[in-house]
Amino acid sequence: MTVEFICVGTEILMGNIVNTNAAFMAERCAGLGLDCFYQTVVGDNVERLKETAEASLRRSDVVIFSGGLGPTEDDLTKETVCKLMGKKLTEDEKAWKHIKKFFEKRGLELTDNNRKQALVPEGGIVLYNKNGTAPGIIIEGENAKAILLPGPPGELIPMWNEYVEEYLRKLNPAVLVSEMVKICGAGESKVETVLKDLIDTQTNPTIATYAKIGEVDVRVTAKGEDEKECRKLLKPVVKEIKKRFGARIFTTDENVSLEMAVMQILNENKMTVTTAESITGGMVASRLINVPGASDIIKLGLVTYSNKAKRKYLGVKRSTLDKYGAVSEQCAKEMAKGGISAAKSDVCVAITGIAGPSGDGSTDRIGLTYIAVNVMGKVKVKEYHFDGNRAKIRESASTAALTLLRHCLLENLTEKTFSTG
Repeated sequence: MTVEFICVGTEILMGNIVNTNAAFMAERCAGLGLDCFYQTVVGDNVERLKETAEASLRRSDVVIFSGGLGPTEDDLTKETVCKLMGKKLTEDEKAWKHIKKFFEKRGLELTDNNRKQALVPEGGIVLYNKNGTAPGIIIEGENAKAILLPGPPGELIPMWNEYVEEYLRKLNPAVLVSEMVKICGAGESKVETVLKDLIDTQTNPTIATYAKIGEVDVRVTAKGEDEKECRKLLKPVVKEIKKRFGARIFTTDENVSLEMAVMQILNENKMTVTTAESITGGMVASRLINVPGASDIIKLGLVTYSNKAKRKYLGVKRSTLDKYGAVSEQCAKEMAKGGISAAKSDVCVAITGIAGPSGDGSTDRIGLTYIAVNVMGKVKVKEYHFDGNRAKIRESASTAALTLLRHCLLENLTEKTFSTG
């Protein structure tokens, strides 16, 4: 069964608000096994809305509208859709009582145009709004069904959870189950190349890759009559992906982040960690601290942005800075050694680099970063070249630091190796 979304509102087109409704509805429909091929945003214009809705109702089984159910003249969704589907509007007594009570409770003035929100199509299913005034509506036409929902997420989401989810589930009893394989240390093009034969021949399950900064997520999705059948279909495909990427896969749990995976290794081995950061300014420490139980693992977080701080707190030699500079393999190595000495921790991850823009206007070294990881005296240093603006370079560096930290921990503690098939 196919479903599509039409989000109504000029404010969305103008960029005044972010269209979070579409993302929410798409994710929930995917979880119900519904196929979505179109998403549209249309402004508060009756002709364009009519044209868009007409095409959608013709090509999809269910069209879900959000927005345009308010009391003002530019709220046109209900009137336009009802006219297209040949439905007359009539006042719903329960909806009108709710609207009056809503205003009275808040001490607000009830104006005549609010009565417009109590109009519903004859034969429609009314979804009473416990968090606002405009009720949602389900209209069942001969060829397609329309679901009209209020625009504010604080109203749409509860209404979806209470009414819409169950309605759609009854229409489409098929089950959709996904498993997310998260990979670090390999770019999207590399991942797609390694999985090309599986992607080219996919049917059920399907395979989709999603690139993030320093990470690629591979979603494997199976459709079946029940969860058991879906899990059976997923198992051999996920197993093959694991075989090809080995220890680059840090989790198959969608809720587990890279920093959580790193902290799990540290926790399981009863190890403590120190961060020594320059370019990232504490971003690595911040990500690790987001993980529950961090207080038992993180010994110290140092932001040594200046050369003086690197010398004072990490013991970086003046001669090293004079000869090689702060952004160098040699400096990163000494920072990683100094971090362990400063905090008496088992592990230290150190980062130094150039986020840009530089004071002299030069750009050739922007993005150059050195990351060093010291695991119980064994130090590994890698050179990186990141692209993008200052914020993206810093974010890329923090993710690369966590990836290298995980790599070094596995290399030193579990003897796992990285492979890509």
